[in-house]
Amino acid sequence: MGLSSIGTATEGMQLCIFDLRRGQHEGQELDKILYFFPPDLPFSTQLSVIGLSEGLITFTRIFSPEAACEVIEAERHSHVFYEAEPDIWMVMILEKSKEPEAIWRIDALREVLKEIHSLFMMFHGSIRALLDKEPGGGLTRAHLYPFIMDYLRACQKLSPLDECCWDFLVGKKLLLPSFRDCLKERRTVQMLTVGREAAIEVQTLVRLLESSAGNAPCSSLILFQDLLVSTTLSPEDTVNLFTYAVLRLTPLALSSGARSWSYLRKGNTSSHVTAGSTLAPSGSVSEQFYGSQHTSPAGDNRYCVTRPLQHDKWSKGKDGFLITDIWGVDVGSSDVTTPIVWLHHTEERMYLCAYQYKSLTLILLIPLSSILNGEQGVSTVKQQLLENASLKILKVEEKLSKGWGGENAYHVSGYRYLIVDGNRDISRASPPAKVTTLTKESLLALNRLREEVDAEKSRSKWDNPGRDKDLEVSIRSKNNAWAIARITGGKELYMVLEKANETLLYASDAVEKFSNRYCSGAFSLD
Repeated sequence: MGLSSIGTATEGMQLCIFDLRRGQHEGQELDKILYFFPPDLPFSTQLSVIGLSEGLITFTRIFSPEAACEVIEAERHSHVFYEAEPDIWMVMILEKSKEPEAIWRIDALREVLKEIHSLFMMFHGSIRALLDKEPGGGLTRAHLYPFIMDYLRACQKLSPLDECCWDFLVGKKLLLPSFRDCLKERRTVQMLTVGREAAIEVQTLVRLLESSAGNAPCSSLILFQDLLVSTTLSPEDTVNLFTYAVLRLTPLALSSGARSWSYLRKGNTSSHVTAGSTLAPSGSVSEQFYGSQHTSPAGDNRYCVTRPLQHDKWSKGKDGFLITDIWGVDVGSSDVTTPIVWLHHTEERMYLCAYQYKSLTLILLIPLSSILNGEQGVSTVKQQLLENASLKILKVEEKLSKGWGGENAYHVSGYRYLIVDGNRDISRASPPAKVTTLTKESLLALNRLREEVDAEKSRSKWDNPGRDKDLEVSIRSKNNAWAIARITGGKELYMVLEKANETLLYASDAVEKFSNRYCSGAFSLD
């Protein structure tokens, strides 16, 4: 993941979560702080940062009461806002820098905040619900602090040639998405293209999976390698489960050394944000306030907190099911407790059962309310799944493997591209190893273009709510490459052409050919 080196130990970057409903009386100001990074800053500094953020939120509401504040650009800092829940705000503050790598896209940073909150909700429920459960805030801080620190350490490496693309923390550096990530789209899933015969086999497998729990209304997710094959979940829940599966459950995620998802990482081609010490010193006042980084079911006397993003906690059992002790061990036996997730669409808590055969990963979600005898009932469903679907799983994996073209399967010679279907939260892009062949000037041009498109989309959202805006933008970079964007019908195409002719007509014709051949004409001007 491309990133940029900025700031001093206290000024480089802050990330905070606070509740506007709390701490409104003198002497109670600390109550509003739910999370702060870096955690070892003095509370006076933390309150100063949050006080400024509150002031900016209040000020912008005067001019735009219906639209939540998203970004404030000051002379020395960028303030990125996300209202995760009513009156609960996540704010990222970054010091601007003249470093050549310190160039980011605001919408990409907001997507980081959205991803943190969405994943947190999937495992722990809403922040407001935790505050209502324990009004003092200790329970909420005990969940947020280890979860976000584990998230910042989580990293995905798609191949040995790929930059570590979700690696935020390296020592005392916080790495954030930069211009080098302009051909990636966070919070989307990447689909595997399958033929008609394979699709029929997959549909049959889905029916077998979901029948394993009898009459219970189950849902499922099927992945091949790190690509989505099938889902019966809503788009938002699909994105969340897909993200977690790619981080922790797929074969590449399980193989030691192949992947180490960490926004703290080594490397010279990233944008680094110095943020003081990454963790509060053990036993420090801040750690006592937010909760220890080592909080776990066995390690905290006050709260039982699971840490689902911990590294190296999942493994494959002898029966093919994936197991972890993150959720604890079943009382009275040596069996681990089945993970539980919360679905946004149905607002249900579900058992998560993951099974793996070679490159195929199957996730079955079973409502807690449908399993009357807990872990014993889950074991029965697993056994039924093996009896019903084992042969079909082998057949599907074999068919998908035969049709798989490898990590460069979606490379198109001469093009570096990103396609986003916003209606379905799906994206497809040039392989990361191919994107690294682009020059810095080309990536900067595309990043600048995407910022212009983001701004136009934001304006259109408030001027014409409910209507998708059609848009075409082309930029010629200093190295004579073309950066092109076409937006239509909720779908977006971003492209870099480094070897195109000097004329815009030639570049436009190249985009037309790509659209007709690989996108069924979705981006054609005819």
